[in-house]
Amino acid sequence: MMNDADKDLLFSESVKAGKRIYYFDVKQSRNGDKYIAITESKKIVDNSAEVPRFSFEKHKLFLYKEDYEKFVTALTKVLAVAKDELSVEEATAATVEPTNESLNIDIEF
Repeated sequence: MMNDADKDLLFSESVKAGKRIYYFDVKQSRNGDKYIAITESKKIVDNSAEVPRFSFEKHKLFLYKEDYEKFVTALTKVLAVAKDELSVEEATAATVEPTNESLNIDIEF
């Protein structure tokens, strides 16, 4: 059963990474535009009591359609440097001229 918070969810993919889970969700706004919500969920264990308590710390990032290409370009470059496929110098030299456009990413903590 889908609750009110999920009614805008069109598709979801998750990645488990240790104590963290990353959710990549395609959502649709009220005006019909699709956007991507990336959520990091981290399991927190409180061992102070005799019975451990679990909670989840979540961080969300929203990416809007006008910024998909810029986001993918930046992420691809960063991954290439992290995987030693591109040197820091090469990545720095490949920077794009700044534009008047702003990157629309909302972060919720």
